[in-house]
Amino acid sequence: MTGAVRIEYTGVRDLRGPLLFVEGVSGVGWDEFATIVLDSGERRHGLVLEVDRDIAVVQVLQDTAGMNRTGTRVAFSGTPLRIPVGTGWLGRVCNGRGEPADGGPPVLGGAYAEVVGAPINPVRREPPSEAVLTGVGAVDVLTTLVRGQKLPVFSAAGLPHLELAVQITAQATCGGEPFAVVFAGMGLTHADTAFVREGLAARSAARELVLFLNTADDPVIERLLTPRLALTVAEHLAFTEGRHVLAVMTDMTAYSEALREVSAARGEIPARRAYPGYLYSDLASLYERCGRIKGRSGSVTILPVLTMPAGDITHPVPDLTGYITEGQIVLSGEVQAAGTYPPVDPLASLSRLMRKGTGAGRTRADHPAVAAQLIAALARSRQVRELADLIGRSALSPTDLRHLELEDAFRHRFLAQGTDEDRSLDDALDRAWEVLLTLPRSQLGMLPADLLDAHAPPQDQEAR
Repeated sequence: MTGAVRIEYTGVRDLRGPLLFVEGVSGVGWDEFATIVLDSGERRHGLVLEVDRDIAVVQVLQDTAGMNRTGTRVAFSGTPLRIPVGTGWLGRVCNGRGEPADGGPPVLGGAYAEVVGAPINPVRREPPSEAVLTGVGAVDVLTTLVRGQKLPVFSAAGLPHLELAVQITAQATCGGEPFAVVFAGMGLTHADTAFVREGLAARSAARELVLFLNTADDPVIERLLTPRLALTVAEHLAFTEGRHVLAVMTDMTAYSEALREVSAARGEIPARRAYPGYLYSDLASLYERCGRIKGRSGSVTILPVLTMPAGDITHPVPDLTGYITEGQIVLSGEVQAAGTYPPVDPLASLSRLMRKGTGAGRTRADHPAVAAQLIAALARSRQVRELADLIGRSALSPTDLRHLELEDAFRHRFLAQGTDEDRSLDDALDRAWEVLLTLPRSQLGMLPADLLDAHAPPQDQEAR
């Protein structure tokens, strides 16, 4: 606006952790972007968290260290934080604030978008109907990720969730259509950051990847901004550039702990386990930014990764995430202890939209039936194993022993996969058939007879 006067406020009433309390403000709204000038001339930036009468609470993105109340000036932009969007982000490595960390110039774009974002209007949502293939057999066959879905990975300390997230980021594809991955790392150690950059260097060089990396020693406020930046970039690539985009966000528990820390600094009344009462709505404001829009070719699919403290799936972060999302991929310490990667627990994992994106014309005609039969067989195998622990293997029937053989075959011939092995869906399904044919035909009642006839060897059919 021509002739606009920039107003700077000097009434800093308090500095509390990452928060700056400015009094005497007028016309300031929530989520406004603020520029903060220290008495040394250094500039920092912040976002308005709350306005109460003439007091504005500003979260400082670079923290409040080195600031003092008397020499600090604050100017409000009148608009929410906006960033440039476009294909210029592809191939770039940035910190959690979107600043280049690869030695390149600042990212430029032909348009700007508000970082706050908004969920897709339900009326304009297109139902998910096609798969995103990750190259990880256990995921693609048993918990298929569908375009526009939000499917979290539930893990625990010591499990290779970061390795799995990097592998999926490096290998994911979308049936030959324009595709990109946006990776948001939150609270990573420097060793983890180096691992991510090295593991994703090839995809980044191919300009199919955007990396946002927030480290554990970065300001806690930055951790709240990182996934919002990532999703803003992903939305433009999807709904304006027409790409299918996978947003991988790890670790959402680190994000939630940052939210709890800021809430405590604001003096808010804590809820369950000291997390703020709005944790559910805050997580939903991120997860619900995925989907497909009618009349547009792109999609945003979200794969959030979170660690469950002490492996507790009832902890507020996984508990609330489970309410919002459409299933979960659960990593198991027991499978990890057996030396199998990825340590996916198939019976605890679920993709609620799987049937929307699998079957004839989408993946393979036998896919839904094979997945259902394999899960059923594994459930029976687990029951037999528990029975064997009680009465001993010698008391089991021949069919029960075949189920124990199936469990071993599943772990070694189907589940086990290298961290850099990109397994095709056809290969994974063929391995699933090998495992299932460990059982007699009478135990495969969920598979149509024509499929069994096509896949069982002739001598096997005669024997059964």
